[in-house]
Amino acid sequence: MSHKNTEKNLVGQPIFKQILQFIPRNKFDLLVNKHQSDRYYKTFDSWTHLMTMLFGIFSRCDSMGEICDGMQGLAGKLNYLGMEKSPAKSTAGDGLRGRDNEFFKDVYFMLLEHFKSVLSVSRIDNVSFAKLFIFDSSTIRLFSDIMKGVGRNPKNEGKKKGGLKVHMMIDAHSDTPEFVKISEAKLHDKNFLQYLNLAAHSMIVFDRAYNHYLQFAHWTEQQVNFVCRLKKNAVYQVEEELFRQELQDGESGVLLEEHIHLIYKEDNKQKTLCLRKVNYRDDKGRIFEFITNNFEISREEVAFLYKLRWNIELLFKKLKQNFQLHYFYSETENGIKTQIWCTLIAQLLLQVLRVKSKSKKAFSTIAALIRIHLISHLEIFWMVQNSRRTYTKQKKRRKPPWIQTELF
Repeated sequence: MSHKNTEKNLVGQPIFKQILQFIPRNKFDLLVNKHQSDRYYKTFDSWTHLMTMLFGIFSRCDSMGEICDGMQGLAGKLNYLGMEKSPAKSTAGDGLRGRDNEFFKDVYFMLLEHFKSVLSVSRIDNVSFAKLFIFDSSTIRLFSDIMKGVGRNPKNEGKKKGGLKVHMMIDAHSDTPEFVKISEAKLHDKNFLQYLNLAAHSMIVFDRAYNHYLQFAHWTEQQVNFVCRLKKNAVYQVEEELFRQELQDGESGVLLEEHIHLIYKEDNKQKTLCLRKVNYRDDKGRIFEFITNNFEISREEVAFLYKLRWNIELLFKKLKQNFQLHYFYSETENGIKTQIWCTLIAQLLLQVLRVKSKSKKAFSTIAALIRIHLISHLEIFWMVQNSRRTYTKQKKRRKPPWIQTELF
């Protein structure tokens, strides 16, 4: 026989309010004053706007109407959030159209700086670089012409899907975005390398879509390290073979290492870029060609650094699977960008919760718990750490032999 442990750790505030308390209100208000983001709004101020967006994102609402109806259904619980009533759909829509998405961008980076000490507790093993960044982009398709998409024009006068690209650089150690730029999907990826502000002796990893030899030369001068794949049609000259080995069938490892020269143009002059090329075969038999401007780390670490690039793919997948980026709450470019910035804020707050609670649960599990218990009055850290029901086993007592329980 077993008994359920029904003990619950209840507090006086819903989960949603406890998450919002992670945000330093004094720093938030400073940004409101900087952007004058409440200047033209009487009831739907910046804080109410952020609360409304986060409520919709955490509860995975499909539209602004659904968010406002859902908040209206909370009735008396809105007073915990400092709200007298749910915002009207038209008011929230006006806020998405009018309030500059740059304000929410600054809120995100303010939170990132505020929680830097919390998120920097982890460190990837077998990596020589304290500052390790991964850069990539992900396309989000839109069924509208708000932002121009990618791909060929459809046949039979069909409508081409609009789209946007989220260009992102993450800190690989803390798994948090440090640089984000949102653009139309048609813009080429390599144009965004120029916006990255990287410190000397840092390392950045990216895919071959970002091959830009002039930028590589500038980074080399600035002592910024990089690892990426070599383009298939790249033209280069082998200066020296540094290493070669034969591998057995099914064996993975470095096949070849070479010192190569690439030609690039600057101010209409041809210049030479010295790089290191490493050929690596994985356990599936696929061969990858990596290039780097670092000649000091081991060739195995070059391959390992590129393997870490998969972490940003997982982050994009995490954002798309756990938050509502299939439906947008506005038909304007400003509103769409605002939703993306608020989604990144939501992801950052859950990452902080995961680190602070020292939970080993998957991010998707924590996101689901928040969605289910968003207005429950459970203590948030207790909920994350003890979400599964526990059972206390009790030993069965033997009945005395003189008690006869059966007739035969």
